Amino acid sequence: MAYLNFNKDELVNLEYSLHREFLATNRAGGYLSSTIVCCNTRKYHGLLVLPIENFGGENHVLLSSLDETVIQHGQEFNLAVHRWPGNFEPRGHKYIVDFEYEPIYTMVYRVGGVHLKKEIILVHNEAQVMIRYTLLDAHSATTLRLKPFMNFRNVHVLSKANMNVNTKYQTVDNGIATCMYEGFPQLKMQLNKANEFIPNPDWYYNVEYLQEKERGYDYQEDLYSPGYFEFPIKKGESVVFSASIDATTPSRFKSKFQKLLEDRSPRDNATHCLRYSASQFIIKQGKNTEIMAGYPWFGSWSRDTFVSLPGITIYGTPTAVRDTSVCKAVLDTMTKRMKDGLFPNMGGAYNSVDSSMWYFKAIQEYGKVLKDDQEVWKSYGKCMKQILTAFRNGISEYVGMHPNGLIWAKEPGKAYTWMDAVVNGEPVTQRGGYAVEVNALWYNAICYTLKLAEANGDTTFVKNWSHIADLVKDSFVKTFWDEEEYYLADYVDENGKNMFIRPNQIFACSLEYSPISDNQKQAVIAIVQRHLLTPKGLRTLSPRNPLYKGFYRGDQTSRDLAYHQGTVWPWLIGPYMEAQFRLRGSRFLDTAKEIMAGFQEDMTDYGLCSLPEVFDGNPPYNPNGCISQAWSVGEVLRMKALIVDYGRKR
Repeated sequence: MAYLNFNKDELVNLEYSLHREFLATNRAGGYLSSTIVCCNTRKYHGLLVLPIENFGGENHVLLSSLDETVIQHGQEFNLAVHRWPGNFEPRGHKYIVDFEYEPIYTMVYRVGGVHLKKEIILVHNEAQVMIRYTLLDAHSATTLRLKPFMNFRNVHVLSKANMNVNTKYQTVDNGIATCMYEGFPQLKMQLNKANEFIPNPDWYYNVEYLQEKERGYDYQEDLYSPGYFEFPIKKGESVVFSASIDATTPSRFKSKFQKLLEDRSPRDNATHCLRYSASQFIIKQGKNTEIMAGYPWFGSWSRDTFVSLPGITIYGTPTAVRDTSVCKAVLDTMTKRMKDGLFPNMGGAYNSVDSSMWYFKAIQEYGKVLKDDQEVWKSYGKCMKQILTAFRNGISEYVGMHPNGLIWAKEPGKAYTWMDAVVNGEPVTQRGGYAVEVNALWYNAICYTLKLAEANGDTTFVKNWSHIADLVKDSFVKTFWDEEEYYLADYVDENGKNMFIRPNQIFACSLEYSPISDNQKQAVIAIVQRHLLTPKGLRTLSPRNPLYKGFYRGDQTSRDLAYHQGTVWPWLIGPYMEAQFRLRGSRFLDTAKEIMAGFQEDMTDYGLCSLPEVFDGNPPYNPNGCISQAWSVGEVLRMKALIVDYGRKR
């Protein structure tokens, strides 16, 4: 029995099917994604989405969908599903009798005596999607019609019918090559079998994307189709359709598809699912190796990269392997991008204070597995020292180390920490000043660098920074610890301590080098557990706070107001569990396993085989945001590895 089980009786229920989305990436920046019934509900959905060099390397939807129509005795049965204003048409989901996602996307349709299987695969490191159709059963002559719908537009915008579209096409082996607009590559659509292409260029108006409507965005789009392919198909026969911007050989489609299928990694348990998901975030382009923050709409962000990196690359491989090469490749790529102590985040802006601190944590995890301090120092020691010096000297008039050794970061209208939602030009979570996690990470960064410097004989650095570490530790406790409340302030500014109960204080307990005592850690963990812990991660604000918002929904403003005001983030389960392990050791094992078991049900919900960006703060903790988020997957994988490690010790 397959691990990824779905309620087959519910597949025809669109409330069930449209809630479940699948994703495949080509490991080079491109992807395909849709709902399990191939009804697109997001502008980001498509069968072939690729970065286009001529347009800044941003992702563009080329092939939106492919409609299949079974023809017998002159009767047509359209297997597709589209949402139009007020209705779904056609309603091909009613023909679905089976769905599997292991080892690849597989759907079976039944129309009378016709049983048709569809399998979809995206080729790794190529710009090609392949769909294999197999006629499992048929009692009479059967024809299959395939009609492509195209966009040729940026993933963030919608297309409308226009007179600029190029309706011309070229004939290629068993198919056509066409390009809607200047600057794009040609899209080659071919089959491994001789077929007839019937040109019928036309626009289809106002297809609706329900997820975009729910999120408060424009949600109606016009799709273009150049025509359709028709060919007879016999019982037991398989025919492969390919869409690609590269030159392809149709005669190789069947053997290539089969080899790709055989090479796919298993998804027969939760860990294998998460490892498969982890591999999809790793993008190799030229000499650079990056981590995508999330699919389908995030790019490569430094903070998300450093947080997710250990889990995605090191712990995303089998225990016996623990390959560090990909982790190092990402660290090398990011190290080259460091500028004046900071790393680029969203939109390439150098505006994230904590990203630089997470860089040290990622190197720590890398070094723990590599077990070679000399090599770590050789590779990253120079950059580590440059970052620390930049903060000590002051990044800007708004960001830098104060005489007490702590990092101050406050600028009007700016959100420098990971809680960075901004509405109407103002941060939703005002955390300017001394942020607790920034300074916990700062202390950890200094201590870890001192350890490496001492091991490698850098006496000058040790002499110049040892007293800073002591100063930071002393100032941290004096600044953040509150004896009356008995937990850490979330941030401290010129107006004093902000004692909102947020998860940021947990990092002072989870890091290898902590500025607080074990008794203080115990108190912090207790308050976090009581107010913030859920089966899906940590809330970003206590439900007792009047600003708490328990549901993440609505338009962008509504969602931004809830983003860090109660919404649950799965990645935060990592530092919470790490803090518990550091304090309790193997005594925490059974509880840790229970927490991890709570994520298993998410493998078949929302984003299949992965973990989402966020969950609601209130039960039943519905998933939301990106369907597949790097640091959600990475931290859960890292915790699974930690459970194994502590299990050995016990």
